[in-house]
Amino acid sequence: MTVRRLLALPLLGLLLTGCGIRATQVPTDFGAAPSRVPCSLAGPDQATQSAQGVPVQVFLLCASSLVTVDRTVRVPDGTPDVQRRVIVAQGLLDQLAASPSAAERSAGYTTYVPGGLSVSGPGPKDPEDMLRLSTAPARLTSYALAQLVCTLSDSAATEGDGSVILAGPVPDSPRRYACTDEVRNRPGNTAPPSSEVAER
Repeated sequence: MTVRRLLALPLLGLLLTGCGIRATQVPTDFGAAPSRVPCSLAGPDQATQSAQGVPVQVFLLCASSLVTVDRTVRVPDGTPDVQRRVIVAQGLLDQLAASPSAAERSAGYTTYVPGGLSVSGPGPKDPEDMLRLSTAPARLTSYALAQLVCTLSDSAATEGDGSVILAGPVPDSPRRYACTDEVRNRPGNTAPPSSEVAER
């Protein structure tokens, strides 16, 4: 009996040491984990390519940040500058409210801008470069407002200085909204900074 026990001890020790995973000295760098939301299109979107009009860019949401995508807006030839601004702005709102294409949805793009939004030019006492929305900016979600501000502030509808003057229906007061890096990177947590604008 004692001899059997002595013979069993080395075997038991061998089994115990073999059940673990030994550390390896060979590097095993397989790169970063694959992303389930690539936020990039494999190629030009055919639906966007087939549309004719003025090329523009709008901001959609992807992976909790704002990303630009190409769109087009139809503007009749010979349209005066004042009307052109409003037509471009309305076209941008319509593009933001439209559902992303199948390719964009597959890449993880989405939008929070509600449908039915309309825009008009300034009233008699409004700043000349302002836009009035059919819904007050304060009533929009943080994502939707960030999309609107960043899209409009870098378009032919504004002066292109990274800001846009917006207001809701009268008597909503106009405010200048800015699109910053923080807004583009964290639209859900960072509201576009704004400041009051004096009437004419």
